Amino acid sequence: MATKIFVNLPVKDLNKSIAFFTQMGYQFNPQFTDENATCMVISEDIYVMLLVEKFFQTFTKKQICDAATHVEAMIALSAESREEVDALLDKALAAGGTSPAPPQDHGWMYGRTFYDLDGHHWEVMYMDPSAVQQA
Repeated sequence: MATKIFVNLPVKDLNKSIAFFTQMGYQFNPQFTDENATCMVISEDIYVMLLVEKFFQTFTKKQICDAATHVEAMIALSAESREEVDALLDKALAAGGTSPAPPQDHGWMYGRTFYDLDGHHWEVMYMDPSAVQQA
């Protein structure tokens, strides 16, 4: 049985976040989109709920961390190839994201990092199955 995952992230400006991730090629489920939130579709089983900070705060008694200065999570996505990793990072940077580190190339695994407009930490990586078996 496949389990779906819904990652919930607070954002300062929902429209800017939607524009950022749209430029990266992601789509949104309009059924779960209003002035407080949107549902970004990563895959059939992975979704990211982008929630305006004030709305996000209604779901927790804890203080929301400022992702521009603190990390609350690292969200890692797999890619089908090294080229797909680079293409996705290029889109993130063109949309206004930043990359805090050079690409990490371990031979069997290749990855890159970007921060979105709110500073959330995203990792995109490719693992070569044949090289993993040899390692």
